[in-house]
Amino acid sequence: MKPFHVAIIPDGNRRWAKQKNLPPLKGHSVGIKKLKDALKWAKKANVDILSLWILSTENLNRSEDEIKGLFKYFETEIIKHLKDKYVDKHKVKVNFIGEIQTLPPKLQKLIYDVEKKSSKYDEGKILNLFTAYGGRKEMLHAVNSILEKGLKNIDEKTFGNYLYTKNLPDPDLIIRTSGEIRISGLMPWQTVYSELYFSEKLWPDFNEKDFLDAIEEYHKRKRRFGK
Repeated sequence: MKPFHVAIIPDGNRRWAKQKNLPPLKGHSVGIKKLKDALKWAKKANVDILSLWILSTENLNRSEDEIKGLFKYFETEIIKHLKDKYVDKHKVKVNFIGEIQTLPPKLQKLIYDVEKKSSKYDEGKILNLFTAYGGRKEMLHAVNSILEKGLKNIDEKTFGNYLYTKNLPDPDLIIRTSGEIRISGLMPWQTVYSELYFSEKLWPDFNEKDFLDAIEEYHKRKRRFGK
C-alpha cells in the first residue's frame, strides 16, 4: 500500500546553518533547493499528492531581513522552477495554501500565475505548497465562513468543505525532519488518522534514502482508522 498523499514538514534549516557557522538565510537557501529534490523523490515513489509546508504564519514574525530573503528564494528558486520547468514537464496541478493575501503583491501575482498555468492538469498529480499557513487560522477561517453563511448543525463533511484543503483527500503520511516530534499545527483537522514519521536529520541533510525509508515504514503499518 503506497501513500496517496504525503505531507512533509521540512524543518531545521536555521539549525543546520548555525551548526556550520553560517547565516540563517544560507540554511534557507540550501533547504529550498532541497524542496526541488523532494519533488523528484515523490515522483519516483509514485506519490500522487505531495504537500510541503514552506512557510508558517509564525515564520512571518521573524526578522525583516530573513523574511525578505525567504521571499526572494521563493521567487527565484521555487516559483521560477515550477513555472518554467516543473508544471508542464510533469503535468502537475499546483496549489498554494494559506493566507496568500498577506504576502507581498508581487509574490501573490507570481503565485497566481503558477496556479493558473497548472490548472489544466487538474486530473493528474498534485503539489500543495503551504505558504503563510497556520492550522488554527485555517480552522478559524472555516468557522467564521460557516457563521457568515448562517449554517447550523453542521456535520464533518460540511466543515471540511470550508477548509483550505476542501477538494483534497486527507494526508496518509506526515514526515517531519529535525528531530522535533510534533506536527506544529499542520492540517489539525485533516491529520487525525495520518501516519506520522519523524526523522532526526535536519532538512538540508535529508535525502532520497531517508524519504524512501519513511515510505517503507508507512507500508509496514496497518491503518485501522479507529476501527
